[in-house]
Amino acid sequence: MPELRVALVGFGLAGSVFHAPLIAAEPRMRLDVVVTSSAERAEQAKRQHPGVRVIATVEELFADPFGIDLVVIATPNRSHASLALQAIEAGISVVVDKPFAVTSAEAEQVIAAADRRRVVLSVFQNRRWDGDFLTVRNLIAKGRLGEVQRFESRMERWRPVGKGGWRELGGAADGAGYLYDLGSHLVDQALVLFGPVTDVYCERDRRRAGVNADDDAFLALTHDSGVRSHLWMSAVAAQIGPRFRVLGSESAFVIYGLDPQEADLRAGRRPGEGNPWGTVEPDSWGELGAEGDTGPIPTEPGDYPAFYRAMADALIDGTPVPVDPHDAVETLRVLERGVSSAQR
Repeated sequence: MPELRVALVGFGLAGSVFHAPLIAAEPRMRLDVVVTSSAERAEQAKRQHPGVRVIATVEELFADPFGIDLVVIATPNRSHASLALQAIEAGISVVVDKPFAVTSAEAEQVIAAADRRRVVLSVFQNRRWDGDFLTVRNLIAKGRLGEVQRFESRMERWRPVGKGGWRELGGAADGAGYLYDLGSHLVDQALVLFGPVTDVYCERDRRRAGVNADDDAFLALTHDSGVRSHLWMSAVAAQIGPRFRVLGSESAFVIYGLDPQEADLRAGRRPGEGNPWGTVEPDSWGELGAEGDTGPIPTEPGDYPAFYRAMADALIDGTPVPVDPHDAVETLRVLERGVSSAQR
């Protein structure tokens, strides 16, 4: 079996919780190198992934990238495009964490460079493999809702006191704030389900003291198809709304809670360790139907490992990448339109 050697740039939340465990879970991949300047994170990487080589700078990585098949960029948003370009110029395939870049223009430059160098490029939109999203997608595909009229999607939290860090204290050049952080997921999911957007309305607010970036945002999208998507992302929701509420001409689907995969990864659980992965207990299933006549719908198992499984297929067999980077450009364009039209 081929073994793809992977270099992971960044070992913060994204690198250590999402990418490293999922790379390790793919039998055709080996986490070979971690790049981090933090001594604490370096020790964490060595402890969690025995045999991994840890280096402090990307300059060291790209000075001698021999044998590396894939570079994964899991650094702060403002560095995504520049690091991806360095990897591409070194002739190495790349996965970039979301958001793909801070601007759509940067993202298009990265795609052009990948095309020119003929390297494989994808973007880590892992929430395409959330179980609740897979359930919604399946219900729509089977016509269980009739004609979808409105799609409501929320990623809300109750964090009344800021935690600091660049996501809260940074500015536009950093891609800081909830609109770019959580909005990257919500917009991507809406585009996957309903396609291109004609109109964008946005509200962005800073609700908490000492926070510089938006921590409470709303997007209303009108799709070419006529479907309206209403997307909420917030750090200050003292009561959490439904994760999805999808209204159709024949029925509606409502589901609460978050896909369990992130919580499992944060807790140190790993795919393939013997327990079912990404499953949801019946008391957390959503309800399908119309007023007075609804019933539970089993939640599809979530499958974050599918991303690197498909990425390995793309690198070894030349199949399509798990997320087309052009899709991520469209997500950025929607977010940019939101920023330019934002009501505060």
